[in-house]
Amino acid sequence: MFAVETRKLSKQFGTKAAVDGLTLGVPRGSVFGFLGPNGAGKTTTLRMLVGLARPSSGEAIVLGESILSSKQYLRRIGFLPDVPGFYNWMRPQEFLMLVGDIFGMSGRDLRMRVGEVLELTGLDDVKVRIGGFSRGMKQRLGLAQAMLNQPELLFMDEPTSALDPIGRKEILDTISRLAGRTTVFFSTHILNDVERVCDTVAIINHGSLVAQQSISSLKESYSFHKIYLKLEGDPDISAAIESQPWVDRVERHDHGWFLHLVDLPAAQQALPGMIADHGLALRRFELVEPSLEDIFVRLVNNQ
Repeated sequence: MFAVETRKLSKQFGTKAAVDGLTLGVPRGSVFGFLGPNGAGKTTTLRMLVGLARPSSGEAIVLGESILSSKQYLRRIGFLPDVPGFYNWMRPQEFLMLVGDIFGMSGRDLRMRVGEVLELTGLDDVKVRIGGFSRGMKQRLGLAQAMLNQPELLFMDEPTSALDPIGRKEILDTISRLAGRTTVFFSTHILNDVERVCDTVAIINHGSLVAQQSISSLKESYSFHKIYLKLEGDPDISAAIESQPWVDRVERHDHGWFLHLVDLPAAQQALPGMIADHGLALRRFELVEPSLEDIFVRLVNNQ
C-alpha cells in the first residue's frame, strides 16, 4: 500500500516543465527520501501534493484520495516548509495552541497534544518567545506544528538545509523517533541525512524520476568499483589516470585520490606500471564501497 502515488504528474510554468511525467510510490510507514539537485522539481512536487499548486497534467493519490477531486486528505497530513513562519512575540506553547484552535482542537485534548509535540521536538522546557529562537529551534517548532494534528503522513521540504551540525542532528533525531509511527516524505539534497534516517529513496532530475528503491537495493543495483589510491612522491598523475578507458572520474582527497572505475580488473593490471613509470611508490590501494552520494552523482550525471 502506498501513502503517496503519482502517475505522470507534471507541472508547467510557461514553456518550462518543473515536474515532467513523475511516477512514483511512497510505501506506508516508510521514511521516504525525495532526492534531487537544486532545481530538480522537489519543492514543486511537494506543493502539488499538499494542495498549494495544481498539476498541469497527471494525477496523484495521497492517503487514498485524489489531489484533483478531494481536499479531505489535507486534514490527515502535516507539512513543514523549508522556511516555516511564526508570530515571533508568542511563546511556543501559545503558538501551538493557536494552530490547534485553527484545526478545531480544544480543551484538555489540545493541551495534552501540545505537550506531547513539544516533548517530541525537545522544546517542552523552552519558555522564551519565538523571536529569540535559533534557526534549529524554529525548524523543530515547525515540526511540532506539522505533527500537532497527529498526521498519518508528514511532508518535509529541505528541513536541514540551512542548519548547523547541532540543528541538523536535532531534526534528524526527531525524524528517527517518528519512524514506524508516521509516514515521512523527506525532500532534501543532503545525502548524508538520507542515509541516516531514510529506508526508501526516489531520485529526480529535471522533473523526472531517475530511480526509486530501498537504499540497500539502490546500492546493490547501481554499485560500481571505487578505490582509494595513495602514493609516495610528488608528481600528480591524476590526469594520466583520468584519461584511461577504465576510469569514470578521479577525485583528489587529502593526500590521495578516489578513482571511480568502470573496469576494476583493467585498473588493477594497469596501475602498478603507471605508478612505476612516474617514479612513485604505492602506499595504499583500498577498495571502497560507494556511498549513496557517489551513486546519486553518477545517476544524475548520466541521465
